[in-house]
This record gives sequence, C-alpha cells and structure tokens, in this order.
Amino acid sequence: MRRTELLQEIRIMRFEEAYGVWTGKRLSQKEAARILGVCTRTFRRYIDHYEENGLEGLLDKRFTQASSRRAPVDEVTALAEQYEGRHRGWNVKHFHLWYRSDGGQRSYTWLKNTLQSRGLVSKAARKGTHRKRHDPSPLPGMIVHQDGSTHEWVPGKKWDLIVTMDDATNEHYSMFFVQEEGTVSSFQGVRDVILQRGLFSSGRILREIRWTSPYQVRHDKVRVLFCRINKLASSPNLLTLCTSRR
Repeated sequence: MRRTELLQEIRIMRFEEAYGVWTGKRLSQKEAARILGVCTRTFRRYIDHYEENGLEGLLDKRFTQASSRRAPVDEVTALAEQYEGRHRGWNVKHFHLWYRSDGGQRSYTWLKNTLQSRGLVSKAARKGTHRKRHDPSPLPGMIVHQDGSTHEWVPGKKWDLIVTMDDATNEHYSMFFVQEEGTVSSFQGVRDVILQRGLFSSGRILREIRWTSPYQVRHDKVRVLFCRINKLASSPNLLTLCTSRR
C-alpha cells in the first residue's frame, strides 16, 4: 500500500470516529473538525458525502480515476520499444534530446520516470548533501572555522572579510579585511590564533571547499604548515583548523 493510500485509510477511520462522537452530541461540529485537522465547512462536506454514498463517498477520486493528461498505453509502449530496440544504453538526457528533435512533446521527468518504471534505465545513486550540518563542538578550542565573505562593506568598495572563529562558542579569534582572500590571508588567520590561543596540535582543510578567488589558496602549503605544527606541538589537546567558504 502506498503512503497516499495509507493516509486516506487513516483519514476515513478518523472521520468515522469523529462522526460517531458528533452524532452522539458529545462534540460540536467545530470540535469534531478540529480532531480531523480541517475546518467546519470541510467537515460538513465529509458528512454530506458520507450520508449520500457511505464510505465510498470519502474516497479520493484521484486514486481511482485516470488523469486526462496521462499518456496513452500505446504511446508508452512505443517509447519503450523504441528505446530498447535502437537506443539501448543511452542516458536519459541524451535520449530526451533525440526524443524532442523527433517531435516528442513529453517532459524530461516523464521520460525518465517511464523508462525507470519499465526497468530500462536504472536510478542513479542519490547525491550527498551540499553542506552537511554538524553539532557544535562540546568544548571551546576543539574546532576553529575560517571563512572569507565578499561584501561591499564600504560604498563602492568590495573587500573580503576573513574571520576565524571558535565552533563551540562562536568567539571570533581574528577578523580583518583583504582585497582578495588567498594563502597569505589564511596563514594570517592561523597566526592570529596561535598568538592569542597558543599552538594547536593538528589541522586540516575540508575537501569540499571550492575557492573562486583568482589568488588561489595553495592547499599544499597549508598542509605543509600543519605538518610542521604537528611535529612541534606537544599539547595533548586537539585543536582542528577547518577552512570553509560560503
């Protein structure tokens, strides 16, 4: 049973319960409608349909009637045979381009769903989230974020604001403006953290970062810096430097 059909069955069961309570004069129409999560007008419509046609009157006709815009069976069959006979192995995008050039009027989504329902095209694996949320660190000093935001801070002037902040408390360790963010600005933020909070024991850069500045951040140089810090650090506390860009 599909989810929509299950919800319809639950709605009918709840209506029967609310209808029995209302006919027993234990609740008003307004209170019974509140149980169903609808307005009194909708509840009265349910009553009219139920008293005229019974439970059949409460069924959603969209589940039993075919849409007027639904593709005929012959069209679906011909499309599947065309793909399987001459275009087997094509991806949906490529096949849809040929389909439209050949006079087809259906959308890409319809074409994809039709081929997938026939088992001619496999469903692609779901892509990961663009930016995964994480819970704040339990203690200060565990994770430090560095972010560069471009904005017109002064009328007619666009600068990058480089902020290095603590993940647990959102305390800003370093803030300064630069013309364009780059390796030097990243190192300056690291320097400010070390001068204020001491030497941290390890650091890393998130792989999903996409830098768009013409002054590209040299990740290899940043990693070399972190490796040297790891050799010098003697503190058992872990302080991780994560650089990210909005």
